[in-house]
Amino acid sequence: MSKSLFKLPPTAVVLNNKFFLIFLLARISSALASQMLAVAVGWQIYALTGNAFYLGLVGLAQFLPMFLLTLVVGHVADRYNRRLIACGCQIIQGIGVILLAFGSYSGWLNKESILVIVFLIGAAHAFEMPPMQALLPGLVDAETFPLATAWSTASFQIASIIGPALGGLLYIAGPATVYFVTGLLLLGASLSVFQIQIQPAPSKREPVSLPSLFAGIAFIRSQPVILGAISLDLFAVLLGGATALLPVYAQKILHTGPAGLGLLRSAPAIGALLISLFLARYPLRRRVGRTMFTAVIFFGIATIVFAVSTSFALSLVVLAVLGAADVFSVVIRASLVQLRTPDEMRGRVSAVNSMFIGTSNQLGEFESGLTAAWFGAVPAVLIGGIGTIVVVLIWIRLFPELMKADTLHKEE
Repeated sequence: MSKSLFKLPPTAVVLNNKFFLIFLLARISSALASQMLAVAVGWQIYALTGNAFYLGLVGLAQFLPMFLLTLVVGHVADRYNRRLIACGCQIIQGIGVILLAFGSYSGWLNKESILVIVFLIGAAHAFEMPPMQALLPGLVDAETFPLATAWSTASFQIASIIGPALGGLLYIAGPATVYFVTGLLLLGASLSVFQIQIQPAPSKREPVSLPSLFAGIAFIRSQPVILGAISLDLFAVLLGGATALLPVYAQKILHTGPAGLGLLRSAPAIGALLISLFLARYPLRRRVGRTMFTAVIFFGIATIVFAVSTSFALSLVVLAVLGAADVFSVVIRASLVQLRTPDEMRGRVSAVNSMFIGTSNQLGEFESGLTAAWFGAVPAVLIGGIGTIVVVLIWIRLFPELMKADTLHKEE
């Protein structure tokens, strides 16, 4: 790297990195596909069943493979070419989504087959996430990594704004249309990942054993700051999973259609994008632990307001606030995990982190669907928002190291 490069502002250094830009393109394509798939599957299975419980089963079908495969996925990501693993998994997901398109078009797709295919797509996604997370530190240096994480998060949020709205509009032409476009996006993402060139760090290539399989869990347990950040995000999103019930809110409470559902799904991403761009310009440098706890409290408050809102406009606003608060947690957690983990452990640690993310998102959807079936959608979301704030107060006591954490890098 030439000396002149160090004279550039950090943002310019990151955005002049060709392979980082290709990484962003792949992330946008994959995220677009994920958001469009969520809209189509959620609307289709709710239309088939009229039961919020099946929305929860969709989340469970995505979570189970991630939970069951976590240890294997992490070891694979640390032993083999991460780029090729991610590329192959995106191809498999693309084929699975195109199968949903074919089933919808030909008329044989039912709720059971949707859940089975979503489970298989979830299995491929479980193998994709840790290698993709572990690729990023090899594309930028430690100094610019927080900026790269913010840009990566911003790219995801851009896709999260466009994806649901586009999915809702395309659904007007039928679910098969949404699934077909989603499949093409996943295949395009795999092509982008295949073009990334990265010099892998030397690896010890540990033999497969129980200690090596559980090394990621052992490492996280030995790092109170990382464990606190991951578990806080887990329980906050697990309890505050309002987005899983958006199809119910769209139809029964806010009285809108697929396009309105797409806008509701896009709203959190709009708030998240604004904060992501802010963090890309002004990265977090101090008081990261206190910032994370504060953001999660705002996440809980926004969830409570959304629960009781009957106004479409107000719901959009509080969902945007929810997304803005969440992105602070995302950037802090991702940076802490990657910057405080040795490269030879990143696959296994990222796999455990992905399992926690999957638990908070997919299992959170199941929890929301289950509690909505028991108590109704509004009480379910309200309980989740209150529970999120309670978790923050408990975690401040359980993880004082996280509360006191000043920087993203390991403090000596």
